Amino acid sequence: MDIRQQLLAAFEVEHREHIDAIRAALAGAAGDVPPDWNDVFRRAHSLKGASRAVDLPKVEAVAHRLETLFERIVAGDGTLDREATGAVHLALDRIEAYVAALKGEADPAMPADALASLDRCLAGPSPAQPDPPVEPPPRQPGPPAESVPAQAGLQKPASTPTEPGSDPGVLLRVPADAVEALTRASHELASALGAESAVGEGLARLQRDAAALGRRAESLRGSKAQSGTTRPRPSDAETAESAVDAMRAELRGLETALLALARDAAQLAQIRTGIIASAEAASTRIGREAERLTLVPAETVFGAFPRALRDMARESGREIDVVARGLDLPVDRAMLQSLKDPVLHALRNALSHGAETPEQRERQGKPPALSITLDIAVRGGRLVLGIHDDGRGPDLRAIEATARARGLIGAGDGDPDTLLALVFEPGFSTASAVDTLSGRGIGLSVVADAVRRLGGSVRLEPRVPAGTLLIMHLPLSAARRTLLLVDVGASLFALPSASVERLLRLDRSSLYTAMGRIMVRLPRERGEDLSLPLVDLASLVGVTGEESRPGEGHTVTAVLMRSGGRSWVLRIDALRDVRNLLVLPAPPIGADPRLISGTVVLGGDTPVLVLDPDGLAARATETNHAAPEPVEDRTGTAALPRRSTILVVDDSITTRTLEKGILESAGYRVVVCVDGQDALDRLRAGIEHVDLVVADVEMPRLDGFGLLKALRADESFARLPLILMTSRGDADDVARGLGLGADAYLTKQTFDQRQLLDTIGQLL
Repeated sequence: MDIRQQLLAAFEVEHREHIDAIRAALAGAAGDVPPDWNDVFRRAHSLKGASRAVDLPKVEAVAHRLETLFERIVAGDGTLDREATGAVHLALDRIEAYVAALKGEADPAMPADALASLDRCLAGPSPAQPDPPVEPPPRQPGPPAESVPAQAGLQKPASTPTEPGSDPGVLLRVPADAVEALTRASHELASALGAESAVGEGLARLQRDAAALGRRAESLRGSKAQSGTTRPRPSDAETAESAVDAMRAELRGLETALLALARDAAQLAQIRTGIIASAEAASTRIGREAERLTLVPAETVFGAFPRALRDMARESGREIDVVARGLDLPVDRAMLQSLKDPVLHALRNALSHGAETPEQRERQGKPPALSITLDIAVRGGRLVLGIHDDGRGPDLRAIEATARARGLIGAGDGDPDTLLALVFEPGFSTASAVDTLSGRGIGLSVVADAVRRLGGSVRLEPRVPAGTLLIMHLPLSAARRTLLLVDVGASLFALPSASVERLLRLDRSSLYTAMGRIMVRLPRERGEDLSLPLVDLASLVGVTGEESRPGEGHTVTAVLMRSGGRSWVLRIDALRDVRNLLVLPAPPIGADPRLISGTVVLGGDTPVLVLDPDGLAARATETNHAAPEPVEDRTGTAALPRRSTILVVDDSITTRTLEKGILESAGYRVVVCVDGQDALDRLRAGIEHVDLVVADVEMPRLDGFGLLKALRADESFARLPLILMTSRGDADDVARGLGLGADAYLTKQTFDQRQLLDTIGQLL
């Protein structure tokens, strides 16, 4: 590699750092986080100097305009309005595209639109600026060669230098610290193996010492034999006694030498044990760091998408804001490559179907620019990609009309979930005409096909208050995670440590039974004790656990779990270990996909299933809250044969659990909400038909009185029976509740479950 190539390689890294920092500052400014404009100005200045050092005058010209713009902002002579923000994004996009194109040609074209936009922002009275560098003549307007074109039809987006990962076999971007760590681990292994030479020398020394001892022992044995064949004479008594003394001294010397030999052997064994441990640790680190090289930041494939989307918006005359979160998340490179086209299709779909005219957005109180966000995260052992916008949202009427025209639904179909699932059908499109962004009906079909091939799922849903959310769930093909290895009977399972708050040793005094379920009372530092259900892991996964059950022994081993937005206690037999392991995909057979998120392999090729906390929580809910069959009882306390649905609204998890258990034991179907606003939203969403509401009064956001008032003002719920059950038993509160339209007012101080069931039976 010649010196210029080395300089360009260094510039490629440096310009990326500066551009990322400037973009982060712009994103902070958009989110009401004041940026450090001095740092932004220095970044632009450094970018200009670096481009001059590698002889890139076209980049230098754009960087100079950026430097001038930011200098004015620092001096207080200018502001970064929407036009200036757009000009900066365009300039950064053009610089990125130009540098990427340098890999394919020596002097790629630089579109003139970036300079023109910055010049318009800089026009007008301003402090005197030095003459900018001479820039090359602008090329004719037209679609920039380095931007990602918005292809239509069955063609995939063309691979261009701006899209990383187009040739995965040529270059793989890996963190520098990963390479350094791999090098250090290699040196540690070499050092550990090198110490084996000392062990070899020690063994040779032991062999020599043992041979010398053998010769001494043989000499001693010969002396003893000789003395045994000679008949002693009385005159030789003194001589014999001297010989015995000499033999004893020799024996003592031999004993001392043997002890020294044993000591050296023990020391050598200890050294060898340390060498083996060091070698194994270094080998493990090498394997771990090598695995890191296969996990690359999502930015390597998705990083260019915001710029590509902005290019598409400019070509179609639309104004957008694009935000990408989680680009630093390490993901398997093969999975990223498989998701490259689907994610780009989904982003184009959001731009096409979410776009509104400026007048429409202004009437709805939205900002002028359409906001599109790409979120990348890992939750519950799965890779989650979300694409959401604040546009007009799914057009259910248009979807239904298209579905009926194509014969995809019958006369009685048409619920929102069914309609939204149809958009993933091949050829399905609600666009009135074909353009460069939409109309062929393949965008979301490509997304669904790719996600399903990877063993994932995808869904589309409307956002509140406006817009659309497309969310993809995919199993992680490989990732290293910290896991708790737990014993359940004769089986071993792994729990992600991110969902485990702490290990519990429960005394039997902290356990009690409520509504036929075992509950745990956990002390808290402040306030009253926390009561949570105790769920048996053995019953969830269908294995036989230990025979002892809560209440039969002195202690119960459990873990406090946090998943799905709630806490619960999971009983295990024992905690085996906490280890950082490589999680592989879940087996295709032999495991419930709702409960299993992956597999790890322990020493001796022992496979262990990794449990999905969200799946366990869902299974626990199904198992512990299943309503029994309606009972025959004519006292007014039995449920109706139709199994009426009751909505329980209370901000206390203990009260919700108690009321839910009572009602389900009586045969009712029960749903719960955490406050009045949550209940009001659920009722208006029409998720299920609710026959009666039991609500507390004191709740955050919207209390029981507010919920009652809102329901009575809504014609759809004006006649919905509602019972207020609260600790507020003052006459004024009772009068207020009944005056607002409550059908009954019960107090918790005198709570009796028969009274509650009788009241419900009368109202229903």
